[in-house]
Amino acid sequence: MTDAPDTGFTLDRRAFLTAAAAGLGGVALAACTRSPSPRAPTPVNGNAVSVAEAARPHTGRTVDVAVSPQATDVDLGGVQVRTLAYGNTIPGPVIRANVGDDVVVTLTNGLDHDTSVHWHGIALRNDMDGVEPASPNIGPGQQFTYRFSVPHSGTYWAHPHVGLDTDYGLYLPVIVDDPNEPGDYDAEWIVVLDDWTDGIGPGPEQIFAKLQSDGMGSMGGSGGMGNMPGMGAMGHGSARSSALLGADGGDVEYPYYLINGRIPSAATTFTAIPGQRVRIRIINAGADTAFRIALAEHTMTVTHADGYPVAPVDVDALLLGMGERYDVIVTVKDGLFPLVAAAEGKNAQARALLRTGAGAVPDSAFVPREFSGRVGTVDTFVVADSVLLPPGRPQVNLAANLGASMMDYNWTINGRPYDQAEPLTVRQGQRARLTFTNMTMMWHPMHLHGHTFQVVKPDGAAGPRKDTVMVLPMRSLAVDLIADNPGDWMLHCHNGYHQESGMMTRLEYAG
Repeated sequence: MTDAPDTGFTLDRRAFLTAAAAGLGGVALAACTRSPSPRAPTPVNGNAVSVAEAARPHTGRTVDVAVSPQATDVDLGGVQVRTLAYGNTIPGPVIRANVGDDVVVTLTNGLDHDTSVHWHGIALRNDMDGVEPASPNIGPGQQFTYRFSVPHSGTYWAHPHVGLDTDYGLYLPVIVDDPNEPGDYDAEWIVVLDDWTDGIGPGPEQIFAKLQSDGMGSMGGSGGMGNMPGMGAMGHGSARSSALLGADGGDVEYPYYLINGRIPSAATTFTAIPGQRVRIRIINAGADTAFRIALAEHTMTVTHADGYPVAPVDVDALLLGMGERYDVIVTVKDGLFPLVAAAEGKNAQARALLRTGAGAVPDSAFVPREFSGRVGTVDTFVVADSVLLPPGRPQVNLAANLGASMMDYNWTINGRPYDQAEPLTVRQGQRARLTFTNMTMMWHPMHLHGHTFQVVKPDGAAGPRKDTVMVLPMRSLAVDLIADNPGDWMLHCHNGYHQESGMMTRLEYAG
């Protein structure tokens, strides 16, 4: 097999720090004819939002980016698809800034329907979150400018928050650097994982319609799991169970799984020099797939979870649910090695290649032995002392009970779909304990906008700081958060089909 061109995100550390200092925050993409721009709504707790924004760090530097979501033709590696993307690539161009920079993103909607951009994981001002009602959807041909400061370093990403657009190619990495971070590594890779059907199998709308028509009662008796009778012609099949997920892999089996927009037979190739230390930023942009990822013959040292430092831990493989991100450090060996991301419970995989020297490309079905070694999950990690929440007892207890209707494809929080949701309520400055209780037989990656939370381990110890966490079937998981970012924020499952069918509510600030 001939290696595909290196279409991955690879940067020498000195190069990207120089670029950041020069203000190269992104790439201007093709725009459309302008029509009147939507106005941002008056923010909930408007004065408090402005006060919180003023309290964030500000460098005085602005990173200007132009982004145009549009229909385009994309080469996945010998497979041509017509899809939706930011510009003409999947993922879209990286947006990069330093802590305290003001990010100004002008979005021109080249789609035939409303869109938005949600800045996943960034604790930004509420009226720039990219989700109604806090910030407006942008109509076809319209333009809107997102303006916000970035208060924390880390690995983030951006995607729409309208309908099923999360299962197309509309996503891009967002990296926030801390110039004061020691950065004991020589190079950096950005690895974006995805499950893919658009332009190959059934489109997301077809999949969703089939899920709704079949309902959960016809899906193997698993309460919303992957065995979908009669769906083989639509690119689906019987998902296998996963001990790590405590259930089947998901509701959808995809024709392809991608790393940086490439199918396994035309994998992205990263290059390095033997002995170099490489920071790998891993983002799961999938809609319905958890990935178990490993670099063959290498140990990964996990340093960050969802952008926040953890006490470093060596693992052989990592499990990522949709929306999660992990940063790892790898000291690369001499040769050619596959970076394999198995679609957990779905008997398929994505992959990239690391080339530091001579070596033959392994068979596409190659499974790294690391998959059977130490697999890092949220239970593995402990928050770094530098970002530990201040000690204290919760001042308010919040509950998010995750449920489903067995007769149709309806997912709920606290017994209600989103259009009937009763928001969770906090007050500015409170320490809140949020307890997820999963009463379904499906795992759910739960994401809170505008905040990070600290996972509470069963013994009460502090787990990692995160904004997205997997809640396993018939299990409870508690997290603590500080209500320090006023507004009206979404809390939802990051399975795109569960979210669209109702598994979403709001966290609101009272007063």
